[in-house]
Amino acid sequence: MSDALAGLEERLGHRFQDRALLVTALTHASSAGEAGASKTNERLEFLGDRVLGLCMAEWLAELHPHENEGDLGKRFGLLVSRDVLAPIAEGIGLARVLRLPPSQKRTNLRGNATALADALEAVLAALYIDGGLPAARAVVRREWLVAVQAHARPPRSPKTELQEWTLKRGLGLPDYFCISVGGEGHESRFEAHVVAAGREAIGHGQNKRAAEQAAAEAWLAGIGS
Repeated sequence: MSDALAGLEERLGHRFQDRALLVTALTHASSAGEAGASKTNERLEFLGDRVLGLCMAEWLAELHPHENEGDLGKRFGLLVSRDVLAPIAEGIGLARVLRLPPSQKRTNLRGNATALADALEAVLAALYIDGGLPAARAVVRREWLVAVQAHARPPRSPKTELQEWTLKRGLGLPDYFCISVGGEGHESRFEAHVVAAGREAIGHGQNKRAAEQAAAEAWLAGIGS
C-alpha cells in the first residue's frame, strides 16, 4: 500500500506530511467498523466538496470575466458533477487504491462513479488540510483542465436542451416517469421514460436524475436518426 500511496502522491504533486490523512481519504464509508479502519472518508468528502467548489468558482471567474452568474453556474454545475469527477478519479488511479472492507471487494464498488467522486473530493480535502489551498488548487487546475476547456460555451443539460426544443416549437413540456429496476445503495439502478412531441425514449442511471438525463439525451439523439 505504501508504494501505491507514493505513486498517488507523485501524481498529485504533493508529499503528505501526515499520510494518515491520505489513507483516510481513500477509506470508503463501507469500511466503518472494520478492523484498521477507525475513520472513513465521509467527513473529508464533506470538506472536499467545498474546497473543490471554491477552487472551481475562483478559476471560472478568472477565465470568464464577462459571463453572468447564470452561465458561470452552468459551467460550475457540470465541472463539480459526478460525471466529471469519476473519470478524473479513475485517471489519477484512485480506483486502485480505494480501501474497501473484505465484504465489498468482490463488488464493483471500485468502479462505482459515486464512490470514486467521493474519494476524489476527500483527497482534495486532505490536500487542503495538509498543504493549504495552493496544494488543492494546483491539482484542480491540472486535473480539470481538459474538462474546463471542453466547453467554449456554457453547457446545457440534456433535459434543458429537450425542454427548449419542445417549447420553441409550441409542443409543451416533456413528460418523465421513472422506476427503480433493482439494486440498493451504490448498486441501485433506475429506468426513466420521457415522452415529448409524440415520441418516447428510455434512459438508465444510478439515480432518478441521471436516468432522466440519459432519457433526454437518448430522445435528442433520435432527432437526426
